Amino acid sequence: MKALFLFFLYAAPALLLHAQPVLLPHPRQCEWDKGSFRTDHPYRFENLSGIDVRPVAELLEQNATSQTARLVRCERSTEWGDRPEAYRLHVSRDTVRIAATGEEGFLRAAQTLKQLMQDGRLRCCHISDYPACRWRGLMIDVSRHFFSTDCLKRQIDLMAAVKLNRLHLHLTDAAGWRIEIKRFPRLTEIGAWRTDSLWKTWWNDTPRHYASAQAPGAYGGYYTQQELRELVAYAAQRGITVVPEVEMPAHSEEVLTAYPELSCTHEPYRQADFCPGSEATFQFLQEVLAEVMQVFPSTYIHLGGDEAGKASWADCPRCRERMRQLGLHHVDELQHYFMERMARFLELHGRHMLAWDEVAAPGLPEGTAIMVWRDAATACRAAQLGYEVVMSPGAFCYLDSYQDAPPSQPEAIGGYLPFDKVYGFAPSQFLPDSLSNQLLGIQGNLWTEYVPTQGQLEYMLYPRALALAETGWRGDADKDWTDFRKRAAGVMKLLNEEWQTGAFDLRTEQGERREAGTRISHKARGAQVSYALPYHPRYASTGDDALTDGWRGGWSPSDGRWQGFIKGDRLDVTVDLGRMQTVRRVQCDFMQSCGAEIYYPSSFRVSVSADGAHFTELCDQQCPSQRTVQPAVRTCCWKGSRRRARYVRIQALPAAWGGWVFADEVVVK
Repeated sequence: MKALFLFFLYAAPALLLHAQPVLLPHPRQCEWDKGSFRTDHPYRFENLSGIDVRPVAELLEQNATSQTARLVRCERSTEWGDRPEAYRLHVSRDTVRIAATGEEGFLRAAQTLKQLMQDGRLRCCHISDYPACRWRGLMIDVSRHFFSTDCLKRQIDLMAAVKLNRLHLHLTDAAGWRIEIKRFPRLTEIGAWRTDSLWKTWWNDTPRHYASAQAPGAYGGYYTQQELRELVAYAAQRGITVVPEVEMPAHSEEVLTAYPELSCTHEPYRQADFCPGSEATFQFLQEVLAEVMQVFPSTYIHLGGDEAGKASWADCPRCRERMRQLGLHHVDELQHYFMERMARFLELHGRHMLAWDEVAAPGLPEGTAIMVWRDAATACRAAQLGYEVVMSPGAFCYLDSYQDAPPSQPEAIGGYLPFDKVYGFAPSQFLPDSLSNQLLGIQGNLWTEYVPTQGQLEYMLYPRALALAETGWRGDADKDWTDFRKRAAGVMKLLNEEWQTGAFDLRTEQGERREAGTRISHKARGAQVSYALPYHPRYASTGDDALTDGWRGGWSPSDGRWQGFIKGDRLDVTVDLGRMQTVRRVQCDFMQSCGAEIYYPSSFRVSVSADGAHFTELCDQQCPSQRTVQPAVRTCCWKGSRRRARYVRIQALPAAWGGWVFADEVVVK
């Protein structure tokens, strides 16, 4: 009881003392009245609901007495049907009435009351509220960098204050196994510890080494089952379900170093994928999941299922024999068998599989849910197959991307995902109306390759998690960016000044690359482009006119304005100006984002021609380059005496270490 009271006292304090309280997420319906209900004056507290309303009672009961006409009353209502988090608040000068469907509704009402509270007063209002999404989640990757349970409890408190209700823990991956499994102690004796605290340094080592906890310089850790049970209970008191993820069949180097016999080749340090041809693999994973389910009561258990390389499966005698017995023709079918078998194991124990969208295929058990991290086509396919989907597309929900101009930010994994783009996420754009009932919810993901500390964790989460909380609760219709940013600024002041989170300060935001904001005019704009080497279809931008459409790229290589080249000598294009013209300057911007293996070109060549067949080279610039931490953009340029030409040829050779070449606009002046 005391812990709950302290939570509501500190986890969701009044969001600044304004005449109108800051509510985030904003209720579905809210009408303000004049005056306030004084909680520091005596009042009667009545619970007529027959439901446990401790969150409300502990917030408001401190001045309760039976000798006054002022009233706080909790009542049960069935008006919202199957919406367990629905509630209604009526606050007048002498009465507070709270109606809800069940315990979850009273919990959400209490969280709203705490936001309404200002200096011992509740602003008079009428609120009717329920969430748009049943699943409103955050994923924290504790494998790449390990975070204490105290850190996770702090995140739970912050999540609860804005009505997020799922904490997805990415517990296992190559960088570290983080949950005690009593049946298999080597998972934590070896798999939980590595030789370098920074993921990047360890990952770039060959081979990547694990260690024992006692080894000099060992980094890592794990949660005991008791610690996780306590964390689960702590979260449940705050209306949050903790969902564990145990990766399979890939991302399992740490497991296969501790137990190499579970891989196809039995080679420690060299395998990432379990062997699906071996019965020992399934026995092992079932025993692991049996212990996981004893700790986590969540309906869903996340089984990963993503980015399986399957490199050894085609040559493994056991895998080939398994495929022969099952009549399978491709290793992708073997992966489907693997995931379906594990899903049915969960089903036998009354649970359901949640997995990344690579697993979406016919035949998975009823109740399976798909976490979509790619695109709308993937989301639609999963929904059409009858699976509920949690929308978590990387373009809007991967909080490990830079949130401001990368040169101004601490090192991150790459990309660019500012606050306003997260707020602009519209799940309805990924699923048509005919499939909207399959939407389970939304989730933001924080992968922690470049997030080594609690301070950096909170810097990356907030304020972007606030935008996801608003969308998850309110839905994506009738958004008002100006109003939301004003409310978010109030919450951010609280987070930074009272909670001292070190969250990103929106007041210092530099924003998108300046050059990307304005369409430019030049002699090649609208000109036809011929490609001697093709652009990659994944990074096509707008297609054949992308390099002469007048638009330059921003900070993200996937913003639709950068065109990517990976084949041959990379970029080799010829621009037809339509007629002979005077040319004095030719330039092109190139991106470097080393985490995505996008590098500046090693040389930049410009040639011109009158007939498109015979070219005169104007420059062959060597471009000294090095790998950089933050993404950046470089302009390569030829500028010289006037030349008459109709055709301009641009060539950009790859960096010495290969990778992609990304270009945005060929500018001719």
